Amino acid sequence: MIATELAAQVATAIQHGATLAAPEPKGINTEGVVTFFASNIAPILLAVLGIIFIGRASRGEISKVLTSSAIAIVGLAFIAGAATLFFVGDYLIDLIFS
Repeated sequence: MIATELAAQVATAIQHGATLAAPEPKGINTEGVVTFFASNIAPILLAVLGIIFIGRASRGEISKVLTSSAIAIVGLAFIAGAATLFFVGDYLIDLIFS
């Protein structure tokens, strides 16, 4: 009795085209990861750098503070330049291939 009911349900499922395949895998949300780092991790790291710079300045190591600050500013300029080039490259690809 149970076997016939099970067989009937399987036959009905096959007739209706039900598949037993696994759902398509989802990708990794890289934009969410980048947003998380930009909004949470980067400000903490900048605050730590600021505390280090203030500590050095209070001990009279002004030249080291200026050197470190200049290196940090150059690094931020490289990051901003890379972001700008990303958008410029995207614009050029859209312009060429559209």
